[in-house]
Amino acid sequence: MKKAFFINGGAGRVLCAIPALEHYKKHIDPDVVVVSEGWDELYMTSSIRNNVFNVNHKQLFEDKLKDKELLTLEPYRMNAYFNQKCNLIQAFDMLINEDKDNIPETKNFNLEISRHDQAYGYNLVQQVKQQAGKDKVVVFQPLGSGAKLEGEFVIDDSGRSFDVKDIIEITKELSKHAAVIMMTNIKIPVSQQMSAAIPEANILQWMGIIKMCDYFLGCDSMGQHYAHALNKPATVVIGSTYPENISYPDNKDFTIIDNGKDKGRVYNPFRIQMDWDANRNNEDMMVMDDKQVKNIIDSVLNKVGRAKKVETVKAETAIPLLQQSQTPVQFPLANKTKSKKAKR
Repeated sequence: MKKAFFINGGAGRVLCAIPALEHYKKHIDPDVVVVSEGWDELYMTSSIRNNVFNVNHKQLFEDKLKDKELLTLEPYRMNAYFNQKCNLIQAFDMLINEDKDNIPETKNFNLEISRHDQAYGYNLVQQVKQQAGKDKVVVFQPLGSGAKLEGEFVIDDSGRSFDVKDIIEITKELSKHAAVIMMTNIKIPVSQQMSAAIPEANILQWMGIIKMCDYFLGCDSMGQHYAHALNKPATVVIGSTYPENISYPDNKDFTIIDNGKDKGRVYNPFRIQMDWDANRNNEDMMVMDDKQVKNIIDSVLNKVGRAKKVETVKAETAIPLLQQSQTPVQFPLANKTKSKKAKR
């Protein structure tokens, strides 16, 4: 019996399912059906885009699912995953391509970025370079999807996000040598203290931005998956999670700084348990001392180097907030006009 795969979760999780789905389509069933429960637009960058249907698609069951075995994939509940023996791409591969006893090589991404999104990224990067007077650009994603604003504080119960004071210090030091583009949907209360551009770009435009930048710095979140997929050098800082699961230790262009390793991290496997004591233990995994902050800064500048000056365009602010110029691309067969956002 043919199969239909239901994919849910956050953007990074959805992206990591795509290589295995592409393999399944190419080698097993060219007509495979994928049901998207969120982040539809990510499939537009893949060869399976015409096999994907939004969960709200009219007559989906009658037209596409009735004669198939329906499978909802849960890689987080695989033994190899929660014992740190495979990453998310490998876990999806084992589930989709039916080899749960052997851990496969990590399949490559084959992102097909639209010309529009590449142009958006190129134009924004060039604009930021000129306004900052630098010839290198670093994209910095300091906050994970679990982060939220509480007054003057940014709180992340999942222990994956940078602390605000560290964001300020890192941005301040990096901006002496390179232009910095901040990848965040949260308006950090002290953003006026940081010499960084904060564009309101959609998820596909960020793909174009990271493709065109020189270096990526971030936490356990979407941006580092983009950096890996686009062969972009990166520094990834890990707190409550494990690099073996959520990042790419075998990527020679990645510098992974595992803060949680020596800070008493307690594993709290997502979608298996909700242990509030573990969350409380892990909430400070990403709070760093001066030495740790310097180590992060050095890991970036050792690769980027000291940027040369370029002609600076005079502006009212050093680097203005850049506004979104395009609404998110929607999956063509979806009835809804906005993708659902799900937690990791």
